[in-house]
Amino acid sequence: MAGLRLAAPLQALREGYDAWSVGLLLALFAAAPVLLALYTGRLADRHGYHLPVRAAAVMTTVGMVCAVASTTFTGWPHFALLCVAATLTGTGTNMAMLTIQRTAGVAARDSTERVRLFSWLGVAPSFANVIGPVTVGFVIDAAGFGWAYIVLLLMPLATLISARYVPRFAAPQVDASAGEGRRSWDLLAAPGMKRLLVVNWLLSMCWDVHSFAVPILGHERGFTATTIGLILGSFTLSVSVVRLFIPVLAHRLDEVQVVCSAMVGTALVFVLYPLASTPWLMVLCAVALGLTLGSVQPMIMSTLHHLTPDQRHGEALAFRSMAINASSTLMPLAFGALGSVVGAAVLFWMVGGAVGSGAWLARRLGGVRT
Repeated sequence: MAGLRLAAPLQALREGYDAWSVGLLLALFAAAPVLLALYTGRLADRHGYHLPVRAAAVMTTVGMVCAVASTTFTGWPHFALLCVAATLTGTGTNMAMLTIQRTAGVAARDSTERVRLFSWLGVAPSFANVIGPVTVGFVIDAAGFGWAYIVLLLMPLATLISARYVPRFAAPQVDASAGEGRRSWDLLAAPGMKRLLVVNWLLSMCWDVHSFAVPILGHERGFTATTIGLILGSFTLSVSVVRLFIPVLAHRLDEVQVVCSAMVGTALVFVLYPLASTPWLMVLCAVALGLTLGSVQPMIMSTLHHLTPDQRHGEALAFRSMAINASSTLMPLAFGALGSVVGAAVLFWMVGGAVGSGAWLARRLGGVRT
């Protein structure tokens, strides 16, 4: 998915599509997961790890086949196939990640191990976000978009093989009567839940605007696909590095303090990012941004566990995913519309101001954790 999120917008830009079309493509990665997140969580509760992950890998494979096919067409069929590829790949990836997160919660023996498992789980997609953009950038420059999509097609096929070696974990036994008359929206009544979702949304929006604006900035400045891929890869490599240290330092870190500091640091980086006029300066900004945003996800997941009853933890994960993907569907469309009018630089500054202002919400989470 990370490779396609770089390649599809670049292909659309080179075919003459505008920033709004790029925003539409990026929005489709999160559109279907909004509707399917709760279903995915319940599917994982009923069937465990293997069936949902196999379904996710097949769905992603079909999406990448559509991406390969898009390179043989011109005009609207080309763009339509890219849209289908984005939808299927985003849906499959989200289904797999929800299932993996739920499996980690079941596998953990205690709360300390759960924090460490969520940290390790944050490392894996970070490395994927390095491999995807960097690989696809080199392949595009060397052989074109078609071969880049063929290389990406091999990755979900590898998932089907590696998933066979994951052990089977039994689902926790929950009283069925406890769920009668229960609605997912009731989770919003938990103390601090709304505040946590707003904080999570602001931080998620930073990832979205970075993925959206960097290819546009790079295209405007004449950077090659390899250069843009390296900038995005530097960001995700930095995310991976900081998450490697979190399991070691977990007992010394306070979740709320880390989230507050990350929000302020992200705002500062977003002020500087559009002023970086060379690839190397953009790489430095990407690395700094990776350090701030990379530290957040394990802390958010840990705080979510504190705020949610144990028997509804999987449902809360699905609800969080639905909220984030709803934002990731709408915000790229807004970014595309605004980007066409004010430019990518102003987008960075607007989102930076929003996330910096939201740090006070994160600070108030400290009083509601149990």
